[in-house]
Amino acid sequence: MIELLSLYGIFLKIGLFTLGGGYAMIPLMEREIITAHSWLTAAEFIDIIAVAEVTPGPLAINAATFIGYRLAGAGGALLATLGVVTPSLAILLLCGRFLGRAILDPRAERFLNGLRPALIALISLAVITLARAALTDTVTALIGAAVFAAALLLPRLNPLCLIAAGAVLGLLLYPY
Repeated sequence: MIELLSLYGIFLKIGLFTLGGGYAMIPLMEREIITAHSWLTAAEFIDIIAVAEVTPGPLAINAATFIGYRLAGAGGALLATLGVVTPSLAILLLCGRFLGRAILDPRAERFLNGLRPALIALISLAVITLARAALTDTVTALIGAAVFAAALLLPRLNPLCLIAAGAVLGLLLYPY
């Protein structure tokens, strides 16, 4: 059984050291949950990320909740979720009243100009990590390519339609 305070601490670290939301957190989650602690396999992790993506709510919070639940039941879900949101909540409470003035500071624009490419790099790393775990054979690679192409060609298409199309293709192409 996983120690609950350890689970909270891991997700606190993930929430504290990751800027840019859920997709940017995936590489750190993978390193902590799979590589450092061996709590889940890559396949289990990708399944949880997939479910977290299609469940209403922020990806990081959903993933933390599902991972915590998988590892330690309801208490694990609660503490992993609290861990991942604690840093953001603390920053919002401490800095919220100064944010209006700070965003007008030219240093804030320079800060954001450096932050954006770093976030793109982390999100790209998340894509590579997820692709390695999810695209396990020719059929999954073709489904991924088809959904990716549809997203590029039909940018206004609701992402839920793309997810549903992938699920239907999986049902049709993997009969048993």
